[in-house]
Amino acid sequence: MRARAEEIGLALQFLTRLPVPVGTGFDSAAMGRAMAWFPAVGLAVGGVMAAAFALGGWIWPAPVAAGLAIALGVALTGGLHEDGLADAADGLGGGATRERALEIMRDSRIGSYGMLTLVLVLGLSAAALAQFGPWQGAAGLIAAHTLARYAMLPLMATLPYARAGGAASFTRQSLPLTGKRIAQATALTALGFVALTIGPGAAVTAALTTWGLVAGARRYLAHRLGGYTGDTLGAVGKIAELGVLLAVLAWV
Repeated sequence: MRARAEEIGLALQFLTRLPVPVGTGFDSAAMGRAMAWFPAVGLAVGGVMAAAFALGGWIWPAPVAAGLAIALGVALTGGLHEDGLADAADGLGGGATRERALEIMRDSRIGSYGMLTLVLVLGLSAAALAQFGPWQGAAGLIAAHTLARYAMLPLMATLPYARAGGAASFTRQSLPLTGKRIAQATALTALGFVALTIGPGAAVTAALTTWGLVAGARRYLAHRLGGYTGDTLGAVGKIAELGVLLAVLAWV
Protein backbone atom coordinates (compact mmCIF):
# COMPACT_ATOMS: atom_id res chain seq x y z
CA MET A 1 0.00 0.00 0.00
CA ARG A 2 2.85 2.39 0.77
CA ALA A 3 4.41 1.70 -2.63
CA ARG A 4 1.09 2.35 -4.37
CA ALA A 5 0.66 5.60 -2.44
CA GLU A 6 4.12 6.73 -3.53
CA GLU A 7 3.30 5.94 -7.17
CA ILE A 8 0.03 7.88 -6.99
CA GLY A 9 1.79 10.79 -5.32
CA LEU A 10 4.46 10.92 -8.04
CA ALA A 11 1.79 10.86 -10.76
CA LEU A 12 -0.04 13.73 -9.04
CA GLN A 13 3.20 15.69 -8.66
CA PHE A 14 4.07 15.26 -12.31
CA LEU A 15 0.67 15.99 -13.86
CA THR A 16 -0.73 18.61 -11.46
CA ARG A 17 0.30 21.55 -9.30
CA LEU A 18 -1.00 19.91 -6.12
CA PRO A 19 1.60 20.01 -3.29
CA VAL A 20 1.72 16.26 -2.70
CA PRO A 21 4.49 15.13 -0.30
CA VAL A 22 6.29 12.06 -1.66
CA GLY A 23 9.26 10.32 -0.08
CA THR A 24 10.48 8.72 -3.31
CA GLY A 25 12.72 10.89 -5.45
CA PHE A 26 12.14 11.65 -9.12
CA ASP A 27 13.88 8.81 -10.96
CA SER A 28 13.15 6.80 -14.09
CA ALA A 29 12.17 3.58 -12.35
CA ALA A 30 9.75 5.26 -9.93
CA MET A 31 8.15 7.40 -12.64
CA GLY A 32 7.87 4.37 -14.93
CA ARG A 33 5.70 2.72 -12.28
CA ALA A 34 3.77 5.93 -11.58
CA MET A 35 2.64 6.07 -15.23
CA ALA A 36 -0.01 3.47 -14.40
CA TRP A 37 -1.83 6.11 -12.36
CA PHE A 38 -1.92 8.80 -15.05
CA PRO A 39 -5.53 7.90 -16.00
CA ALA A 40 -6.52 8.01 -12.32
CA VAL A 41 -5.10 11.53 -12.06
CA GLY A 42 -7.14 12.44 -15.14
CA LEU A 43 -10.24 10.98 -13.53
CA ALA A 44 -9.65 13.06 -10.40
CA VAL A 45 -9.02 16.28 -12.35
CA GLY A 46 -12.07 15.61 -14.52
CA GLY A 47 -14.13 14.94 -11.39
CA VAL A 48 -13.21 18.27 -9.83
CA MET A 49 -13.98 20.05 -13.10
CA ALA A 50 -17.29 18.17 -13.34
CA ALA A 51 -18.31 19.37 -9.87
CA ALA A 52 -17.38 22.94 -10.79
CA PHE A 53 -19.39 22.72 -14.02
CA ALA A 54 -22.46 21.28 -12.29
CA LEU A 55 -22.39 23.80 -9.42
CA GLY A 56 -21.56 26.69 -11.72
CA GLY A 57 -24.55 25.81 -13.88
CA TRP A 58 -26.87 26.54 -10.95
CA ILE A 59 -25.58 30.11 -10.76
CA TRP A 60 -24.48 31.17 -14.25
CA PRO A 61 -25.38 30.32 -17.85
CA ALA A 62 -23.83 27.15 -19.26
CA PRO A 63 -21.11 28.92 -21.31
CA VAL A 64 -19.84 30.66 -18.18
CA ALA A 65 -19.91 27.43 -16.16
CA ALA A 66 -18.03 25.66 -18.97
CA GLY A 67 -15.38 28.37 -19.10
CA LEU A 68 -14.91 28.29 -15.33
CA ALA A 69 -14.59 24.49 -15.30
CA ILE A 70 -11.93 24.59 -18.01
CA ALA A 71 -10.10 27.40 -16.21
CA LEU A 72 -10.09 25.30 -13.03
CA GLY A 73 -8.61 22.37 -14.95
CA VAL A 74 -5.83 24.61 -16.27
CA ALA A 75 -5.13 25.85 -12.74
CA LEU A 76 -4.98 22.30 -11.32
CA THR A 77 -2.53 21.10 -13.97
CA GLY A 78 -0.55 24.32 -14.27
CA GLY A 79 -1.36 24.42 -17.98
CA LEU A 80 1.05 21.49 -18.51
CA HIS A 81 -0.82 19.95 -21.43
CA GLU A 82 -1.85 23.30 -22.90
CA ASP A 83 1.81 24.30 -22.97
CA GLY A 84 2.67 21.02 -24.70
CA LEU A 85 -0.07 21.54 -27.27
CA ALA A 86 1.18 25.03 -28.13
CA ASP A 87 4.84 23.97 -28.33
CA ALA A 88 4.02 20.91 -30.44
CA ALA A 89 1.90 22.99 -32.82
CA ASP A 90 4.71 25.51 -33.25
CA GLY A 91 7.33 22.82 -33.80
CA LEU A 92 5.36 20.55 -36.10
CA GLY A 93 3.81 23.46 -37.97
CA GLY A 94 6.93 25.57 -38.36
CA GLY A 95 9.74 23.02 -38.49
CA ALA A 96 10.46 21.66 -41.95
CA THR A 97 12.84 19.00 -40.63
CA ARG A 98 12.83 16.75 -37.57
CA GLU A 99 15.74 18.64 -36.04
CA ARG A 100 14.15 22.03 -36.61
CA ALA A 101 10.80 20.89 -35.20
CA LEU A 102 12.46 19.64 -32.01
CA GLU A 103 14.44 22.86 -31.73
CA ILE A 104 11.31 25.00 -32.00
CA MET A 105 9.55 22.90 -29.35
CA ARG A 106 12.35 23.72 -26.91
CA ASP A 107 11.67 27.45 -27.32
CA SER A 108 9.47 28.68 -24.46
CA ARG A 109 8.01 31.45 -26.62
CA ILE A 110 4.65 30.83 -28.28
CA GLY A 111 4.26 31.35 -32.02
CA SER A 112 1.31 31.79 -34.35
CA TYR A 113 0.75 28.04 -34.84
CA GLY A 114 0.72 27.46 -31.10
CA MET A 115 -1.58 30.38 -30.33
CA LEU A 116 -4.10 29.48 -33.04
CA THR A 117 -4.17 25.81 -32.03
CA LEU A 118 -4.57 26.62 -28.35
CA VAL A 119 -7.41 29.06 -28.97
CA LEU A 120 -9.22 26.65 -31.30
CA VAL A 121 -8.91 23.59 -29.04
CA LEU A 122 -9.88 25.40 -25.83
CA GLY A 123 -12.64 27.33 -27.59
CA LEU A 124 -14.16 24.21 -29.11
CA SER A 125 -13.90 22.37 -25.78
CA ALA A 126 -15.76 25.17 -24.00
CA ALA A 127 -18.38 25.36 -26.75
CA ALA A 128 -18.97 21.61 -26.61
CA LEU A 129 -19.15 21.52 -22.81
CA ALA A 130 -21.69 24.34 -22.77
CA GLN A 131 -24.15 22.09 -24.64
CA PHE A 132 -24.27 19.48 -21.86
CA GLY A 133 -26.61 19.27 -18.91
CA PRO A 134 -25.00 19.00 -15.44
CA TRP A 135 -24.84 15.17 -15.26
CA GLN A 136 -24.00 14.78 -18.92
CA GLY A 137 -21.24 17.35 -18.60
CA ALA A 138 -19.87 15.55 -15.56
CA ALA A 139 -19.70 12.28 -17.49
CA GLY A 140 -18.11 13.98 -20.48
CA LEU A 141 -15.42 15.72 -18.43
CA ILE A 142 -14.50 12.63 -16.42
CA ALA A 143 -14.27 10.49 -19.56
CA ALA A 144 -12.37 13.14 -21.51
CA HIS A 145 -9.67 13.67 -18.90
CA THR A 146 -9.31 10.00 -17.99
CA LEU A 147 -9.03 8.80 -21.57
CA ALA A 148 -6.71 11.69 -22.48
CA ARG A 149 -4.15 10.53 -19.90
CA TYR A 150 -4.70 6.92 -20.91
CA ALA A 151 -4.03 7.84 -24.56
CA MET A 152 -0.48 8.85 -23.64
CA LEU A 153 0.46 5.38 -22.39
CA PRO A 154 0.35 3.43 -25.70
CA LEU A 155 2.50 6.11 -27.32
CA MET A 156 5.05 5.90 -24.51
CA ALA A 157 5.03 2.10 -24.64
CA THR A 158 5.43 1.71 -28.42
CA LEU A 159 7.49 4.70 -29.57
CA PRO A 160 11.04 5.73 -28.66
CA TYR A 161 11.70 9.04 -26.97
CA ALA A 162 12.71 11.53 -29.66
CA ARG A 163 15.27 13.40 -27.56
CA ALA A 164 18.40 12.33 -25.72
CA GLY A 165 16.88 13.62 -22.47
CA GLY A 166 14.01 15.69 -21.14
CA ALA A 167 11.17 15.85 -18.65
CA ALA A 168 9.44 12.81 -20.18
CA SER A 169 12.53 10.70 -20.86
CA PHE A 170 11.61 8.34 -18.01
CA THR A 171 8.79 7.02 -20.17
CA ARG A 172 11.19 4.89 -22.19
CA GLN A 173 10.43 2.22 -19.61
CA SER A 174 7.44 0.03 -20.39
CA LEU A 175 4.59 -0.35 -17.94
CA PRO A 176 4.62 -3.59 -15.92
CA LEU A 177 1.64 -5.92 -16.34
CA THR A 178 0.05 -4.76 -13.08
CA GLY A 179 0.45 -1.15 -14.20
CA LYS A 180 -1.34 -1.86 -17.47
CA ARG A 181 -4.23 -3.42 -15.56
CA ILE A 182 -4.51 -0.42 -13.24
CA ALA A 183 -4.56 2.01 -16.17
CA GLN A 184 -7.09 -0.08 -18.10
CA ALA A 185 -9.36 -0.42 -15.07
CA THR A 186 -9.36 3.35 -14.56
CA ALA A 187 -10.21 4.00 -18.21
CA LEU A 188 -13.01 1.42 -18.11
CA THR A 189 -14.40 3.07 -14.97
CA ALA A 190 -14.72 6.36 -16.83
CA LEU A 191 -16.35 4.65 -19.81
CA GLY A 192 -18.74 2.87 -17.46
CA PHE A 193 -19.78 6.21 -15.99
CA VAL A 194 -20.52 7.50 -19.49
CA ALA A 195 -22.48 4.34 -20.31
CA LEU A 196 -24.63 4.68 -17.18
CA THR A 197 -25.17 8.42 -17.56
CA ILE A 198 -25.58 8.90 -21.31
CA GLY A 199 -25.66 5.41 -22.80
CA PRO A 200 -23.44 2.63 -24.13
CA GLY A 201 -23.33 4.21 -27.58
CA ALA A 202 -21.61 7.29 -26.19
CA ALA A 203 -19.13 5.15 -24.25
CA VAL A 204 -18.23 3.07 -27.30
CA THR A 205 -17.88 6.19 -29.46
CA ALA A 206 -15.57 7.78 -26.87
CA ALA A 207 -13.42 4.64 -26.74
CA LEU A 208 -13.20 4.40 -30.54
CA THR A 209 -12.35 8.10 -30.81
CA THR A 210 -9.49 7.66 -28.35
CA TRP A 211 -8.22 4.54 -30.11
CA GLY A 212 -8.33 6.24 -33.51
CA LEU A 213 -6.48 9.28 -32.21
CA VAL A 214 -3.75 7.14 -30.62
CA ALA A 215 -3.30 5.11 -33.81
CA GLY A 216 -3.11 8.22 -35.97
CA ALA A 217 -0.78 10.06 -33.59
CA ARG A 218 1.55 7.07 -33.39
CA ARG A 219 1.92 6.85 -37.17
CA TYR A 220 2.39 10.60 -37.54
CA LEU A 221 4.93 11.01 -34.74
CA ALA A 222 6.93 7.99 -35.88
CA HIS A 223 7.15 9.45 -39.38
CA ARG A 224 7.63 13.10 -38.40
CA LEU A 225 9.89 12.89 -35.35
CA GLY A 226 10.90 9.25 -35.07
CA GLY A 227 9.28 9.16 -31.64
CA TYR A 228 7.49 11.35 -29.13
CA THR A 229 8.34 14.17 -26.74
CA GLY A 230 6.65 15.51 -23.63
CA ASP A 231 5.15 18.29 -25.74
CA THR A 232 3.58 15.86 -28.20
CA LEU A 233 2.13 13.83 -25.32
CA GLY A 234 0.50 17.00 -24.01
CA ALA A 235 -0.82 17.77 -27.48
CA VAL A 236 -2.31 14.30 -27.85
CA GLY A 237 -3.88 14.66 -24.41
CA LYS A 238 -5.59 17.96 -25.20
CA ILE A 239 -6.83 16.78 -28.59
CA ALA A 240 -8.12 13.59 -26.96
CA GLU A 241 -10.04 15.63 -24.39
CA LEU A 242 -11.74 17.57 -27.18
CA GLY A 243 -12.34 14.43 -29.24
CA VAL A 244 -14.02 12.60 -26.37
CA LEU A 245 -16.21 15.59 -25.50
CA LEU A 246 -17.36 15.81 -29.12
CA ALA A 247 -17.91 12.04 -29.29
CA VAL A 248 -20.09 12.05 -26.17
CA LEU A 249 -21.91 15.21 -27.29
CA ALA A 250 -22.97 13.46 -30.50
CA TRP A 251 -25.22 11.23 -28.36
CA VAL A 252 -26.76 13.99 -26.25
